Amino acid sequence: MDERGERSTGAAGPYDGADRMDAATEAFVAHRNLLFTVAYEMLGSATDAEDVLQESWLRWVEVDLDAVRERRAYLVRIVTRMSLDRLRALGRRKESYVGPWLPEPLLTTPDVAEDVELADSVSMAMLLVLETLQPTERAVFVLREVFGLEYEEIAEAVGKSLAAVRQIAYRARAHVAARRPRGVASPAETRTALQAFQRAVETGDLQDLLDILAPDVVALSDGGGVKHALLRPVVGAGNVARLLAVGWWRRDAERSVELVQINGGPGLLVRVDGKVDGVVAVRLEDGYVTGAYHVRNPEKLSRVERETPVSR
Repeated sequence: MDERGERSTGAAGPYDGADRMDAATEAFVAHRNLLFTVAYEMLGSATDAEDVLQESWLRWVEVDLDAVRERRAYLVRIVTRMSLDRLRALGRRKESYVGPWLPEPLLTTPDVAEDVELADSVSMAMLLVLETLQPTERAVFVLREVFGLEYEEIAEAVGKSLAAVRQIAYRARAHVAARRPRGVASPAETRTALQAFQRAVETGDLQDLLDILAPDVVALSDGGGVKHALLRPVVGAGNVARLLAVGWWRRDAERSVELVQINGGPGLLVRVDGKVDGVVAVRLEDGYVTGAYHVRNPEKLSRVERETPVSR
């Protein structure tokens, strides 16, 4: 056993050489979308999630498969540990980030929106709530509430006692419940509201924007210090409407706004002069826009022109 309770490779078993590699590859590929989703929900960054998967793969191929009872759980455990290490490092990086930090947006497949719990868990609004948790709290919440792991499995994954994990889960649930977005719009409400929002953004019509924005709407933007973006949140329908009407878009350029699925929910893909300029993930409640998350940082836009599969 190594320091993490994993049996190291040693005597030859039924899996030798190419057969062992084939078996390891088959298991990893079978669960890859799940593992990516775990890492992404832990980190809020697809780029870092991919790095974690690469590191986890290198760890996985060194594992004695004969000693693994349940490969899915074992792989989730590896990815969780790697994600926790990276999450702590990311915290230091975010401290020097220019302006608000938003999660890296994903163009998701239509089926993600059909799984309401999964869509909620990867939404920009929820990922921002998860940012307010401590790393271990975030891991416990994600593994328990999103992926339904047993407490015993979670305890192994985060290196805590069963009693400690139960207490962490209780604390994390209460924290998230007090901050998570409330109210789920029906598909028809979402479609109608988003189309109205798209038209209002395209035309810059102030009254149309005021008609679709909730009184307490919040707008955030992330340029990463590379592109022009807000340095602080903008709150209130009047302020956000004026921002959308004149502040976010280059009116002297050829601009297009396309309806897309971003992180399992409604969003707009904005192109300027034919090139992707940013995405706006939209939070809708009761037919009104309550949150608009505008990502312009070029380093975060690599996943908005091709769909990224997520699963649980």
